[in-house]
This record gives sequence, structure tokens and C-alpha cells, in this order.
Amino acid sequence: MDWTIFIILFGACVAAGTTGALFQPGDWYDSLNKPSWTPPDWVFPVTWTVLYISMCIAGARIALAPDAGLAMAFWALQIALNTLWTPIFFGLRRMRTALMIIAALWVAVAGCLVTHWQIDWVAGLLFAPYLVWVSIAAALNASVWRRNPDVVPIS
Repeated sequence: MDWTIFIILFGACVAAGTTGALFQPGDWYDSLNKPSWTPPDWVFPVTWTVLYISMCIAGARIALAPDAGLAMAFWALQIALNTLWTPIFFGLRRMRTALMIIAALWVAVAGCLVTHWQIDWVAGLLFAPYLVWVSIAAALNASVWRRNPDVVPIS
């Protein structure tokens, strides 16, 4: 694993994670009708910390491999979509658009899992929990959108 690459990828994850501080759920999210299986608030920062570290380790393990171009392209796509989701959902309150973004994120994370696995099975395996979490988050996004049809997006 290349530690310089790890630090660069970690910087991308810190930037993505910063959107959570800039666009906090707050009272608006608390007031929404959410399913009973919604994780408690403390789960989100703990889970994201583990996932960000895992995806950085995975990327750093394969980045210098001869055929890592597609895998790293998927890595870049997933972190871009990851960064975009929070301001769209919490900032603009556009739950439908956020659902489309998280669907694309699911595909990008699945692409990471497959392409990283082809180079280094450990790197691929490190994306498995992320894919599970994005699946849960997508289902939660869909459920919240469906349960709150009168939410007015911020222009």
C-alpha cells in the first residue's frame, strides 16, 4: 500500500465528509416521517469513518497496479457522488434527486468492489460494507421521500 496515495484519497474523503458538517440534518430531518428501521443518529459518523478509511486503504492498495485505471475511475466517481448526495438531500431537500444520485453511487460502489477485487481481493472486499451501507441509505432515502410527499425543496 502506498501511504502517499492513501493520504491523498483520505483528503478526498475528508472533503466528502465535510459536507455532513456543512449540511447537517437538523430540525428539518428530525421532523420527517421516517421508517422504524432508521439507524440512530450516532451510527452515521461512526459508520462513515470506518467506510472512508476502508475505501482509502482499498484505493491505496491498487492505485499503482498496472491495470488500475478503471478501478480508480470508479473510485473517483463514487467519491464525487458521495460528496454530492448530502447537499442535495439535506441542503436543497431534493429527496427525489438525491435518490437518483444514490442509485448512481450504488453502481459506482459496486463497480469499485468488482474492479478492485480483480486487482486485489482484499481491496475489493473493503468495498463490501460500503455497498451494504449505500443499499441501506438508498432504501432510507426512498422511504423518506415516499413518506413525505409534501416536502418543498429549497430553490
